[in-house]
Amino acid sequence: MDVAIKFCGLSRPADIRAAADAGARYVGFVFFPPSPRSISPDAARALSFEVPAGIAKVGLVVDMEDAELDALLANVPLDMLQLHGEETPARVAEVKRRFGLPVMKAVGIATAADLPELDAYAKVADQILVDAKPPPGADRPGGNAVAFDWRLVAGRRWQVPWMLAGGLTPENVGEAVRLTGARQVDVSSGVESAKGVKDAAKIAAFAAALRDA
Repeated sequence: MDVAIKFCGLSRPADIRAAADAGARYVGFVFFPPSPRSISPDAARALSFEVPAGIAKVGLVVDMEDAELDALLANVPLDMLQLHGEETPARVAEVKRRFGLPVMKAVGIATAADLPELDAYAKVADQILVDAKPPPGADRPGGNAVAFDWRLVAGRRWQVPWMLAGGLTPENVGEAVRLTGARQVDVSSGVESAKGVKDAAKIAAFAAALRDA
């Protein structure tokens, strides 16, 4: 099964090369200062020119206002926006209309009670990112190296493509894909040697684990 990979939180040219060598379909840049993976628009612009054709450049933002998005997109040639905050379905639709880019909405899952949110966002987003809910007291909405019970989404489908995220590693991604049937996965902390520092060997191992799944 061909599973598309998004390597998120990249911050160095070497990260881009490792992701491309691993067959990435997407690379993600984080624009959220509390995250150890956050980079400036200027840094992301420089990195964007390192990304080979055919790999989508995704900008992760958290409850960003229109003026900030205007400034970001004027500087960085992104292919998709990933909304990772408390954006409502109406805000997702508004961002799509105003900025003319595909929008992926991250939705945190902890129990079956959270699943209806996925249905609501699937009606307005171009893709949904099915993530783990952050643990209590977390200072950021994603990248917390936490997995959720994958059986909650096993065999489920929505009217738009979806991507599995949350605590994925080279060691568990094969099982995650087998349990959920995911055709797209997102990884960040699971391929790092230290917080915010991507590891080329782990990136390669992640892709290899998917090929073997």
